[in-house]
This record gives sequence, C-alpha cells and structure tokens, in this order.
Amino acid sequence: MAPSTPVSGLSLPCLVLLLLLEIPGAGAEEFQLLQPQGAVSVSPGETLTLICSVTGLPPVGPVKWFKDSGSGRQLVYADVGSFPRVTRAVSDSDTDFTIRISDTRPEDAGIYHCVKFRMGWGGAEEIRSGAGTDVFVSARPSAPSVSGPPSRAEPGPPVTFTCTSGGFSPTDITVTWLKNGAKLPAPQPRVLPANESVSYSVSSTVGVSLTAGDTRSQLTCQIEHSTLPAPLRATYNLSDALRVPPRLRVDTAPAAPVALNESVTFTCRAEGFYPKDARLTWLENGNEMNLGKSSPLAENPDGTYTLQSSLEVKATEQRNQSVFTCRVVHDSQPPVSASVTLRLSQPSPEPGKHATSSTPAGQSLFSSPALWIGLFLEKVLTAAFLLFLFLFLRSKQ
Repeated sequence: MAPSTPVSGLSLPCLVLLLLLEIPGAGAEEFQLLQPQGAVSVSPGETLTLICSVTGLPPVGPVKWFKDSGSGRQLVYADVGSFPRVTRAVSDSDTDFTIRISDTRPEDAGIYHCVKFRMGWGGAEEIRSGAGTDVFVSARPSAPSVSGPPSRAEPGPPVTFTCTSGGFSPTDITVTWLKNGAKLPAPQPRVLPANESVSYSVSSTVGVSLTAGDTRSQLTCQIEHSTLPAPLRATYNLSDALRVPPRLRVDTAPAAPVALNESVTFTCRAEGFYPKDARLTWLENGNEMNLGKSSPLAENPDGTYTLQSSLEVKATEQRNQSVFTCRVVHDSQPPVSASVTLRLSQPSPEPGKHATSSTPAGQSLFSSPALWIGLFLEKVLTAAFLLFLFLFLRSKQ
C-alpha cells in the first residue's frame, strides 16, 4: 500500500498541486484590488492623489499605474524606474499602492488604472486591473479686470484699454470687446507664457475713440474658455476716462454801446463739459473780481454739464472801454477765457478839455456850412454899404 500523509484530508501530491496553483487554503481571504475613486478634478500646479489598495493574499508580483488604455496606454508609476513627479503615499507597503502626482499639468488629464501583475515563467503577467479613476485638470480663471488711460482723455484720438485675467488651462482663450453691447474690432489677445506651463494668463487691448456722448457708455471685456460654463465679463465706465472741455460764451444786456450810468449785466455760460468740477470767475481789465452770481450746476440730456454766472455793473465814465473777462477752470486744466468790452454811447470829454458849445464832440466850429455862408453875406453887405457910401459922398461933391 502506497504511503500517504493526510493533511486536512488531502494527500501530499494534492497539497503540492494546490500550492503551485496558489489556491488559498481553508480560511484564506480572497485577493481583491480596490480603486475607489471614480473621478477626480484638480487644478494645474496642485498635487493629485490616486488611491489603490489590495486585500487578501495577492500573488507574488508588482502593482503598477497606467494612464489611459489600449495602444495609448502610458506607464505612470512602477517600483522600478524613474518617475520624477510621482511618489508612493506609503513607501514599501504591501497593501497600499496609492500614488501622488505633484505639479499637475493639463496633459495629466485622463483615466488612470491600478494594475496587479503576477510573476510567472514568462515574466510578469497582468491578472487584475482597477475600475479606473477619471482625472480632470481644469484651471480656475481669475475674474478679468479692465484698465483705462492713466489720465482723462478728450474726444478724438483712440484711447487704449487693457483687459487681463489669469489661471487658464489650456490656451484656447477668446476675448471679445463690446461697447454698449456692440462688438469692437480688436487685435488677437496675448497668452503668456509662450512656452508650456501649468497655467496661462491673457492680456487684450483695444483702441476706442471717445465722444462727448460717452458719459453713459460702457466698455465690456468678455472672456470665453473651454472650462467656463459661462463667459467671464468685466465692465468699464467710459465716463471714468472722459474729459469734455467747456464751450464758453459771454453775452451782454443791454447790447453795447450803453448809456452813461446805465446798469449792464454780463452773462457767462460754460456749456457741455464733463466731469462736473468747474469754477467760474470774473476779471475786470485783468483784475479778479469777487463779484458774480452763479446759477446751480445743470446736467444736460447727454450727461454733460452747464454752469452759468452773471455779473451786474454800472456803466460809469471810468469803465468806458473796460474789458470784462469770464474765466473757467475745469478738471484742473489750464483756464479757458472769453471777454467783452464795455462801450458808452455818449462818453464825457477827456479831463482838461471843456466843451464851448453844443456842437457834437469831434466836430469843429469852422466846419459848419451855415457859418461860412453867414460870413460871406456879411462881407458882401459890408462892401455894398461902403460902395453906396462912396457914391453918395462923391455925388455931394
């Protein structure tokens, strides 16, 4: 009778066969590979953690990580090899094969699998793969901002505005400029850095010609990106960059020339200016006067402003030919002035000269035709009388 060694009711050959087939014995736990993360979202530059563990009695062989599958499958981590950005969370563990990928990049997006291998006569054989973890690498763009010129600009030449934002990945960034909802032509935006990076920023400029009616206009920078559910927008009020100089006009009532000692009212109007900070002053012959009555500041329908001031003076002899000037200082700019001259209709004679008759000023007494006729008749009558007297005396002789 052949000898046998009963081990749990099994013969020695059967036990050896079971060990060779690595079939666990009684009470042994079944081998499992666990990859619990279904999907993970990470921002560029952050550290990505991928969890994998094994339970039971796994066969002898390594655990490796792969990205994607099929012909495009890439080895991400193995115990043997160089993987600069990838490390194990628990080194030298026989059950925890979690890895960490530092400095995450947009190209790191994909589906990752934790795979168990068994060592055989022909080398390592893949026996089990995890369910897979879908990794999304998406940046969180910052809110855009729009900057205008360093100081206010007057209507006319184009003014440059700049829109900036950051934190984009990948680089498919679209920037649109709108003025009051209407699209503006603009050059292509600049995306920085020019080389490969984990995150990108964008800068876009546009030239806008301001008008006096832009006090209520808005400029909008709109940014679209594949990671955004809706465009990002930033708005700039063009009134913050606009300056409209005043139009200055001076009127006189009554109109010149005026009678002596009559009251004259000068009215100065600064019209259509923006912003509203403006100040009116009066000057007489270059000397500032602490007179004048200003009306309340008035807003025009287009958003600009009008300021009015009146000055009442008496048309005295001393003020004949005096120059009255209205001066406006607007938005700390150089003053703008407008002037008018006071003229009297009947000025008094100059000092040291006295009128000797009612002859109008500037007319010579000897320039009167009647005077010359009178003098001529006087001489004719005198000659006739002398002739008559001569003839009479001669007849007596």
